[in-house]
Amino acid sequence: MREEFGIPLAPMTTMRVGGPARRLVTAETADELVDAVRDADAAGDPCFVLGGGSNVVIADPGFAGTVVRVATRGISVESADYCGGVTVRVAAGEPWDPFVEYAIAHGWAGIEALSGIPGTVGATPVQNVGAYGQEVGQTVAQVRTWDRQAANVVTFANAECAFGYRSSRFKRATTSGRGRYVVIDVVFQLEIADLAGPVGYADLATGLGVGVGVRVPLAELRQAVLAQRRRRGMVLDDDDHDTWSCGSFFTNPLLSQGEYDVLCGRVVARTGTAAVPPRYPAGDGTVKTSAAWLIERAGFDKGFGMPGPVALSSKHTLAVTNRGSASAADVLRLASTVRDGVRDAFGVTLELEPNLVGWT
Repeated sequence: MREEFGIPLAPMTTMRVGGPARRLVTAETADELVDAVRDADAAGDPCFVLGGGSNVVIADPGFAGTVVRVATRGISVESADYCGGVTVRVAAGEPWDPFVEYAIAHGWAGIEALSGIPGTVGATPVQNVGAYGQEVGQTVAQVRTWDRQAANVVTFANAECAFGYRSSRFKRATTSGRGRYVVIDVVFQLEIADLAGPVGYADLATGLGVGVGVRVPLAELRQAVLAQRRRRGMVLDDDDHDTWSCGSFFTNPLLSQGEYDVLCGRVVARTGTAAVPPRYPAGDGTVKTSAAWLIERAGFDKGFGMPGPVALSSKHTLAVTNRGSASAADVLRLASTVRDGVRDAFGVTLELEPNLVGWT
């Protein structure tokens, strides 16, 4: 376990903004991770757990406490057969996309559509990351955590994780104003297969040269997903400022049918057309609509805010991007402008997806 003081946090995040950590502890084993968090909590020291830094905006003054950086590693197959598939335990600090690539190389199916997503394995069940018809919650068998409130290790089966759209038990549960659970490792249940599931998205199918519903080899689907994400600035690239972001800064709104009907009326009143916002069933009587659709029709186009220092991505409107010299305050200022503009236009308040760290 390595301890340092006054270390800048911006280079450890994909948004590349924010000040230093008063104290930074790098944990390379599960025991070090638990010990670092437990000791900071016992001392009453504010403690934040940092994975890949892909879903955080750290305040310009930094974090006045202990940042525990998760650097644990390990991929262990616990069982494998064609009937039950493969059960694999992965340390929280393993980078996510290399694990997806590893799974595909070994013929394990179930997470191939989640290629190109930055961050660490431990963060994926917290956010229930998803893309192109897959969510990580579909393949999680267990999540082993450190419960900061009970001060012990607790393992949750899939049904206990309360996975929802970009949400989970781990994201919602807090203790004393902080995340209650620290993910130690995740057990995945994956299918042993050469082919991915049926392609469900037209853009992917077009890129692959196949029809919707066709199955293709795992590696081919991965490459098609990466190509789609690159076109949207969603694959990290030091030379592309469109990737200096947290990915999607806003989640797609979940609305009741009544709220959706009101939204449709507002759209007609604003645009003077019979344009209908996208509508996808979301369960429990709710519908999901598109944040990007609302943002664009509220007057915020791709590249809004250019030349910077912060702007919406020139490739898609869900990403707030650092054009090279942005501060954290700049990032939140633009995000607030977009959120307020959508609310004023359509009466829908977009929720921020990244975690805000060190903000009062």
